[in-house]
Amino acid sequence: MNWQVRLRAAGIHLVSCLLVAAVAAAVVLLVWYPWPYRIVSGGESLLFLLMTVDIVMGPLITLAIFNLKKPRTELRRDIAIIVVLQLCALGYGLYTVFQARPAVLALEVDRFRVTTAYDVVHEELPQAQEGFRSLSLTGPVLVNTARPKEEERLNAILLGLNGVDLGSRPSFWRPWDADARARTLKAGKPVSDWLRAHPEQADALKDAIDRTGRPAEQLLYLPMLARRTDWSVLVDKTTGDPVGFAPIDAP
Repeated sequence: MNWQVRLRAAGIHLVSCLLVAAVAAAVVLLVWYPWPYRIVSGGESLLFLLMTVDIVMGPLITLAIFNLKKPRTELRRDIAIIVVLQLCALGYGLYTVFQARPAVLALEVDRFRVTTAYDVVHEELPQAQEGFRSLSLTGPVLVNTARPKEEERLNAILLGLNGVDLGSRPSFWRPWDADARARTLKAGKPVSDWLRAHPEQADALKDAIDRTGRPAEQLLYLPMLARRTDWSVLVDKTTGDPVGFAPIDAP
């Protein structure tokens, strides 16, 4: 009978954990890591690790310690400690996921870069143009990047060699404008050419192309560098605006 009671208590704890996990997953996957950033920036793997540990450990500990023979005050204390520890672990995990969220999709000359909130040079945020002085909470903001001036070029090169690219530097962020569109049209390559050169990827690209609502002949692609895996941004060859993403790891 004692094991039946323990299993019931652990089951109730598990259901509660699943409900909390569902809310957390919705925030992470729909707000902080919208598609495809949950894939290219590792949001799914981070969330899976976080949820697995939190969902499994709590009910298992409850199963181990729950005993109605204990005094009620002691039992309540034990359960409260478990819940507090779980919430602290969940809060820390979500904070880590939040810090690693994609904040900017930046065009850097002839490629796009997904910059996480952690990788942004926060010291430069006060120097950014109006509208870019705080980081997005709802997925990356599309930005152009300014070319370094002559006196900034050496410093930009040195920082770039250390992994701090223009897409990570708010002082170089610019609104998505005609210049950005012209740069994407100049640098983009036809998706139809990629399909002819890589027919084995036709099925994988079909969904990406269908999502844009445009035929392959109307699309260009530019490389997109991200933390976990590199994809490509699909651009409308008429407007120069990004309209989708594809699992193309282009050079």
